[in-house]
Amino acid sequence: MAEHTVKAFDDDITRLRGLVAEMGGLAELSITEAMEALVGGNEELAAGVIARDKRIDQLEGEVDRLAIRVLALRAPMADDLREVIAALKIAGVIERIGDYAKNIAKRVGHIAGRKRFEPLTLLPVMNEMASDMVHDVLTAYAARDADAAAEIVARDAKVDAFYDSVFRNYVSFMVENPATISSVAQLMFVARNIERIGDQATNIAEIVHYAATGAYLPEREDVLPPA
Repeated sequence: MAEHTVKAFDDDITRLRGLVAEMGGLAELSITEAMEALVGGNEELAAGVIARDKRIDQLEGEVDRLAIRVLALRAPMADDLREVIAALKIAGVIERIGDYAKNIAKRVGHIAGRKRFEPLTLLPVMNEMASDMVHDVLTAYAARDADAAAEIVARDAKVDAFYDSVFRNYVSFMVENPATISSVAQLMFVARNIERIGDQATNIAEIVHYAATGAYLPEREDVLPPA
């Protein structure tokens, strides 16, 4: 990041990026712990994920307030404007990722016969795929790496395909095992939230690419306004 004549401007940008990084780290932890809680039936761990979401929300509010102040006081242009708007929008996306992790944690107490419940074994791999996307896109944001961001967008298709496979598997399982319908329906809800986490990682990647290059990725010209 190029230095500005007004050092306070650099400090504000650094603070914005730090807040986004903190949000991202908390969201990553929540994704991992929500799945651990689901697989292990650990309601205490799930409660921690749910409680952590409040801190993620608080950090989003801090990003909003700081970004608005920077826009009002510094009137940034070009690269700087994209930087500030990117932080503002990425914070909103991370907040939604935190919500999806919280939704998964809320399912922990609703799975019957967990230790012998075969459908549950399908979700950790899908969750790891989505979690890796979130981790890698936040790394791309920190490095302003447009190429890495574009690669993450391409990975979303694998998560979508996995979700489709899981969905079909769950429908078949419920047909063959009607007594499991309630529990499997909860897992379908979890799978959908994991798929949405992948989608949100893709949204961040598109924002990162635009912030770094000033160019939209193909077929996505609605991510950020022109700078």
